[in-house]
Amino acid sequence: MATVSVEVQDTDQIHPTTQPETTQGSHVTIFRSKLPDIDIDNTQPLHTYCFEKLHLVSDKPCIIDGSSGKIYTYGEIHLLCRKSAAGLAALGVGHGDVVMVLLQNCPEFVITLMACSMLGAVTTSANPFYTSHEIHKQFKASDAKLVVTQSSYVEKLQSAEFPVIGDGMTVVVVSDGGDDYDKVPESCHGFSDLFNANEDDVPTVVIEPNDPVALPFSSGTTGLPKGVILTHKSIITSVAQQVDGDNPNLYITPEDVFLCVLPLFHIFSLSSVLLCSLRAGCVVLMMKKFEMVSLLELIQKHRISIAAVVPPLVLALAKNPTVENYDLTSIRIVLSGGAPLGNELEDALRRRLPRAVLGQGYGMTEAGPVISMCPAFAKEASPCKSGSCGSIVRNAEMKIVDPDTGVSLRYNQPGEVCIRGEEIMKGYLNDPESTSKTIDVDGWIHTGDIGYVDDDEEIFIVDRVKELIKFKGFQVPPAEIEALLLTNPGIADVAVVPQKDTAAGEVPAAFVVRSSGDEGLNLTEKMVKDFVAKQVVFYKRVHSVYFISAIPKSPAGKILRKDLRTRLATQKSS
Repeated sequence: MATVSVEVQDTDQIHPTTQPETTQGSHVTIFRSKLPDIDIDNTQPLHTYCFEKLHLVSDKPCIIDGSSGKIYTYGEIHLLCRKSAAGLAALGVGHGDVVMVLLQNCPEFVITLMACSMLGAVTTSANPFYTSHEIHKQFKASDAKLVVTQSSYVEKLQSAEFPVIGDGMTVVVVSDGGDDYDKVPESCHGFSDLFNANEDDVPTVVIEPNDPVALPFSSGTTGLPKGVILTHKSIITSVAQQVDGDNPNLYITPEDVFLCVLPLFHIFSLSSVLLCSLRAGCVVLMMKKFEMVSLLELIQKHRISIAAVVPPLVLALAKNPTVENYDLTSIRIVLSGGAPLGNELEDALRRRLPRAVLGQGYGMTEAGPVISMCPAFAKEASPCKSGSCGSIVRNAEMKIVDPDTGVSLRYNQPGEVCIRGEEIMKGYLNDPESTSKTIDVDGWIHTGDIGYVDDDEEIFIVDRVKELIKFKGFQVPPAEIEALLLTNPGIADVAVVPQKDTAAGEVPAAFVVRSSGDEGLNLTEKMVKDFVAKQVVFYKRVHSVYFISAIPKSPAGKILRKDLRTRLATQKSS
């Protein structure tokens, strides 16, 4: 039986404290939320926590499928989760097993996640637009035993890399609709068949707070994607930090309709949209993908009141003239995350939606994921400065350290942001070395982001030491593209860095050293771009190629990416 295990230090023995610490003989400044801490019961399973108020909202709408218009009540969703848990158990899924979810936003995503929680199983969600090769890497790394996907994506699981479907791998298929609505590919199981199971047949399992429940993949501050072990305890803590208590930081009521257009395989949408909504008992309006007119029609029709967005979506809402043709006055909160939102863009959307409160949140998958949030979203709201990421969430601690010396910094001094609390990850899957580099001996996660805390306890992110490229909020690890490019016989060496882009925020740019053979001599920019595009999802594609004689590196062999980023900026200005 495949199980999730990890070799890490026991972070549960590290208790957050407001008492001064001492590092290298210096006083440590610890920042805390402007909101008071709350009591959090994070000893229960995730599904129990999310459906704790079921008796109050059972007959209320829970999910609206934007594609079909179908509405599911909380009672219906909870029943389908129990039936699916029994159905998955009959297919051999048990405590500690990993289920891969390869879906766009849809009710079945929610049902699978909660059903796995009921079994003590673990969900690892992947981008369904990944190539077969990318999906296989996560499938293998997570040791998944069952995949839930749409029928149109089954062919991606039929490459030579994967086990044979029905033999070494179980696949449960969600119908794409259309004429073949009930057609299930050979050797696969239909998702709707799970609903035939008896909800009383869910096996009794003992689920501990530190048992894993979600396994998203993140590149951390550097390197290739790694499995991030999030436990029942860590996820509940993060959700509670946002929406629980008398004065929740993200004030959601059962009357709210929360827009879920950001993909649920991204931790921002999963946590701050789906799980927070389930806990608060509001309605979740699901869209499979962003399409402007459909989005505007759904906002107007269903009176969406809260929208989670990323900067490219803010750009579309702020600049597209079509927006003027629709009534968006129902929107009261716009929460931007995934990547920094510029002041100019923030102000442009405020002019479009003058009644809405617009602000930012800041997070990291490894941090559970939310680190800070705009206080203007709170029940007892307080102003938030433009460009600010808000203040740190409750029941957590933050410190700012000099990235070179590790010395603790005080107010208005930029340094690396570090976070500590019960919401942080348990560790990276089967990677104690990377875990110890990210979580230090005192339990602090080092985010790789450079920021400062001002006199009003608000956080501003100004730079980063980590190497990630952020394409429309998606993580693009340079090391992954570099490793791929080095398999090309025409390339002797390569470095990939972020290049500024108006629409995407950042795009990958490659500095390439040609090999000395014929393959290198004949290598063109188009050939390099095509080589990558055939093997990766769209947001990892290389947008620019620069041929150079040598990649700048430190004496230790580390790529000097800052030098290459400076070179890009110089070329653009000239």
